[in-house]
Amino acid sequence: MQREPHLNNAALFARREAAIPRGVGHSHQIFIDRGENAEIWDVEGQRYIDFAGGIAVLNTGHRHPAVVEAVKAQLDRFTHTCFQVLAYESYVELAERLNAMAPGDFAKKTLFLTTGAEAVENAVKIARSATGRSGVIAFGGGYHGRTLLTMGLTGKVVPYKAGFGPFPSEVFHALFPNALRGVSVDDAMDSIEAIFKNEIEPSRVAAIIIEPVQGEGGFNIAPPELLQRLRALCDQHGILLIADEVQTGAGRTGTWFAVEQSGVAPDLITMAKSLAGGFPLAAVTGRADVMDAPTAGGLGGTYAGSPLACAAALAVIDVFEKENLLQRSRDVGQRLTNGLRAIAAKHHSIGDVRGMGAMVACELFKNGNPQEPDAALTKRIATEAAARKLILLTCGTYGNVIRILVPLTASDALLDEGLAIIAECFDAALAS
Repeated sequence: MQREPHLNNAALFARREAAIPRGVGHSHQIFIDRGENAEIWDVEGQRYIDFAGGIAVLNTGHRHPAVVEAVKAQLDRFTHTCFQVLAYESYVELAERLNAMAPGDFAKKTLFLTTGAEAVENAVKIARSATGRSGVIAFGGGYHGRTLLTMGLTGKVVPYKAGFGPFPSEVFHALFPNALRGVSVDDAMDSIEAIFKNEIEPSRVAAIIIEPVQGEGGFNIAPPELLQRLRALCDQHGILLIADEVQTGAGRTGTWFAVEQSGVAPDLITMAKSLAGGFPLAAVTGRADVMDAPTAGGLGGTYAGSPLACAAALAVIDVFEKENLLQRSRDVGQRLTNGLRAIAAKHHSIGDVRGMGAMVACELFKNGNPQEPDAALTKRIATEAAARKLILLTCGTYGNVIRILVPLTASDALLDEGLAIIAECFDAALAS
């Protein structure tokens, strides 16, 4: 395909700098022209392997044929009504399917929204309405969004909270277990008890919200024991447990919801990102009696549950079933983990390789010392990878984690090609 000579990354980025505020950050100065499964081509015709997946949005890959077909069929019928004005069956069918898929032996209902932050906000609204309480406990290192309330819930200051305060009141942060930094499950539970003693009595706490695997926080996995003890604590005090599955949901961790692997059934689950295979859609699924607490008109949104996104999401669920993508997630995760551990055996700057299903990361330290996070090396690896045509993302409270969110539909050959590039990046970065 012949391209206009002015369509190059540098020129487009210069236009972006002039037109768009600096607060909209960029991981890479690359402009995409098209994508297919786990590969993209930029405006200069260069091909890249996509290990970012739109930040966990493309579990079924770029432009999965079934998703594209479903959306095209919906385009030929109607694109928007606002569900609260004129309803449509796809919204109802998708709610029914998610209600059946969510853990818990109780009746469930589902609300659709547009973004992950919107889902979290509404989960808190629902919890407050159902309990008549106001307090919310979240966790240090957690990420829940960029709106005012979700910034308050988020346990990381830079860049998400810096300069944007004050934040909503009665939001408290507990410790998240982290063996590398000496924080145990007991420490985490003790920190909640300290909140009860020093900040707010449990009878005024509406909800505890937790990511089963922290996303932006560094792919830190909540031990099953923690989730089980949180469930018991919530039951003891009449507190609702919210699982934020915006990044972990839609099969990324090898089960549709990551929390399933703990045996715990939350009262409310938030999801978004890969739910609709690249189309904006979010959801809150929860106990029917809890979900019904807000009065009629208290929930909703103009674009919430877009018919195009609902059609896409139904196709995504079908693809998972037909292509056995939950097992594929586990297989992809094992392949990535093995590959990263092989690199770690050679480069001791990798202090830890961890993951759940295909949500895999490695954490970098100076001289392998967990007390010395190496954000500079992490950034160098990501930059070097892009130069070698592999898209990687970084994360973590200290900016020292490389995370992989490759589409589950990527071939083994493509995974191996990407891992080989990561190995080359470490060789190059540590040799310089």
